[in-house]
Amino acid sequence: MDKLEVQSNIVFGKEETCKVLCSKVYTRSDDKKYIFITRGIMTGYEHHWVMDNLPVTVCVQAVDGKRYCKTSIPLGCFEDNQDKSDSVCLGIPLAKHSTILFNHMHLHITYHPVKDSWSNTGNVKAGRILSVIVNPSSIAHPNNAPDCTSKQPLVLPSDLKDELKITYTYSVTYEEDLTRKWSSRWDYILDTMPQSNIQWLSILNSCVLTLFLSGLLGTILLRTLRRDIARYTELESATAVQEESGWKLVHGDVFRPPNWGMLFSVLVGSGVQIFQMLLVTLFFACLGFLSPANRGALMTCALALFACLGASAGYASARIYKFFSGLRWKTNVILTATVCPAFVFSMFLILDFALWILDSATATPFGTIVSLLALWLCVSLPLCFIGAFFGFRKPVFETPVRTNQIPRQIPFQSLYSRPLMSFCIGGLLPFSCIFIQLFFIFNSIWGAQFYYMFGFLFLVFIMLVITISETSILMCYFQLCGEVSF
Repeated sequence: MDKLEVQSNIVFGKEETCKVLCSKVYTRSDDKKYIFITRGIMTGYEHHWVMDNLPVTVCVQAVDGKRYCKTSIPLGCFEDNQDKSDSVCLGIPLAKHSTILFNHMHLHITYHPVKDSWSNTGNVKAGRILSVIVNPSSIAHPNNAPDCTSKQPLVLPSDLKDELKITYTYSVTYEEDLTRKWSSRWDYILDTMPQSNIQWLSILNSCVLTLFLSGLLGTILLRTLRRDIARYTELESATAVQEESGWKLVHGDVFRPPNWGMLFSVLVGSGVQIFQMLLVTLFFACLGFLSPANRGALMTCALALFACLGASAGYASARIYKFFSGLRWKTNVILTATVCPAFVFSMFLILDFALWILDSATATPFGTIVSLLALWLCVSLPLCFIGAFFGFRKPVFETPVRTNQIPRQIPFQSLYSRPLMSFCIGGLLPFSCIFIQLFFIFNSIWGAQFYYMFGFLFLVFIMLVITISETSILMCYFQLCGEVSF
């Protein structure tokens, strides 16, 4: 996908009819470019326009009678015997396996008139744009002059044998609307997103799962407390004999530092940083600060918060590492500030390098990459050291029991209690809490739609946090019942 600025002379308030934008002549020497266009139409390539920081939309009438608007404009139509009941290709007569190109765009601009001091420009109209709807069409213009009244579509031949001239034209019409406000001009785009009743089903699914885990956790804790109370009651008898089993046998080993204490503390610190970044970003989005009208605001906010929350990562990692009696505090801080950002940044560079090879305009500019590195080096890294400084100054966590000098031997474990199976089960439950929201998010990304239901997403995020917490408690309890201590 390339980013281009259309060289059209559109003046607000001035209507145009069949205005020539440009012409392109394809010969046999341009065979590669011609094949690129035809294949793009066959594979459903689309382009996106922005006018006055508002996406230009294509609106069609769906089979259910509702108006559906999307922010992507198809290059053309290809007859492949597929259902096009909700496409702009509906009603265009096409022969089998024929390809047509949309070379004429009719822009319909709706505006709200204003009468301010800055708009006092004489006889020239002034207003705020509310919507820009384009109606693409295919017209086989004569070679001598454009004729937008022609009903003959521009059919692209499968094999370019002769010279082919394509003329691109556009028309512009304006409509005054006094019923809509400029502040609500995004509503007609956002209203075409998935219906809220489906989103409520997602919330209901998350609630049911959260209540199930809460009930299971409450049952386990209640049963454990009852057994402990019964045991303490029996201890009053001198002849009572208590034999400990399950998690009680490993109570002196659970606070032993793990073999990979450095990595564990680094991941905990990065997890705290990511959690706080997500929480604040979603909170701002729910308040409406991250509107889709401000393109890139969501990503900019997330990156800035991640860098500024480096102190939280350093503090959490330092406290955990100090609890494990670690001595390489400098290595711990550097790894906390480097491991997760370096992994994500490496994946980003690999994908961006692939875009550079394809000569795509969507490749991130070199200046932006330098800015991201500077943000990490000048903001995130120093804050991580500052947070670690305060973290190492704090006293060590006090454990409720004393750790045994000799580690207890772990008995043979069944399949379901092994770490790999525990990871799968522990990840399946939180995923089932958010998979419906993930469906809508990926549909919005792949379908070139806007995802703006941050209120639903924030509720699901809160339930996800509760589900992860309860799942962690349950999995830890089952591991300890199996006398497993790592």
